Amino acid sequence: MHGNKSLITDFILLGFEELHNLQIFLFLLFLVIYILTILANFLTFLLMVTDQHLHTPMYFFVGNLSCLEMLYSSAILPRLLSSLLTGNKTISFKQCITQLYFFACLAGTECYLLCVMSYDRFLAICKPLHYAALMNGKLCIQLAAGSWINGIVFSSIYLAFMLQLWYCDHYEIDHFFCESLSFLEISCSNTSFIKRVSVIMAIIFTFPPFLLTLLSYIYIIAAVMKIPSTTGRQKAFSTCSSHLIVVSLFYGALMIVYIVPKIETMKDINKIFSLLYTVLPPIVNPLVYSLRNKDVREALRKAVGKILEGRFVNQKLKV
Repeated sequence: MHGNKSLITDFILLGFEELHNLQIFLFLLFLVIYILTILANFLTFLLMVTDQHLHTPMYFFVGNLSCLEMLYSSAILPRLLSSLLTGNKTISFKQCITQLYFFACLAGTECYLLCVMSYDRFLAICKPLHYAALMNGKLCIQLAAGSWINGIVFSSIYLAFMLQLWYCDHYEIDHFFCESLSFLEISCSNTSFIKRVSVIMAIIFTFPPFLLTLLSYIYIIAAVMKIPSTTGRQKAFSTCSSHLIVVSLFYGALMIVYIVPKIETMKDINKIFSLLYTVLPPIVNPLVYSLRNKDVREALRKAVGKILEGRFVNQKLKV
């Protein structure tokens, strides 16, 4: 019986059941967020690929981040939207495991990709004379590939542990997606070892990139302080602070959910914190890392101009 992991083939994702009177509002809210997330990240990715002026290390990493955010958001929100719209909260074991795997993979990748992007900015600001030589095409590809590989390794190891569990009588997951800790709570197996492994893996895959990211921004801020121009300092601080706020929210929410000891009253609060690392980053990151940037806005203006010019020419030909 212990080896039979198919005793329960379906689970129920409770989602935001405590807000049952706001299901339609939540559906519309998350639908708008999802559409804007996909549009903003796809537009950013398209600009990075098509505009020659954006073929630089920084925008190479931004393009990777945009691609990741589209996948990251799509791993969570479509299933949540379907549940809110239809009221069907049932999800199969295979679907749940698949969602958990892709979420873990993409979250792990984002941790390291944000770290790589902060390192890129550190080199550009603190070592500008050596930047071109240090951040060459080969290193860019290695750093980006390393970020994706880290995410895949993390999620594969964790999934191997999760597949050892079995489920018999508890089938309600008190979350809006197949989040690993909520998934562990309903298992009939002894999960104490896997819970310890979860904390250890969260520390290993979260703390190093977070500390390196924080260290990079400390050096960046120190370099910014030396800028003689007040306007230049304010502009640099504005950019650095927005990057640091987004990074801190993402890492902070992850740490609170996966590392801070759990108590019963924290369950609903954990759902709120989960939104800070599942829903918020994909829609905020393209605004912070690209669309606020002058080069990207100029590339967007040119692209829109070409589209409008093409339509104008077509209309004249028709006439």
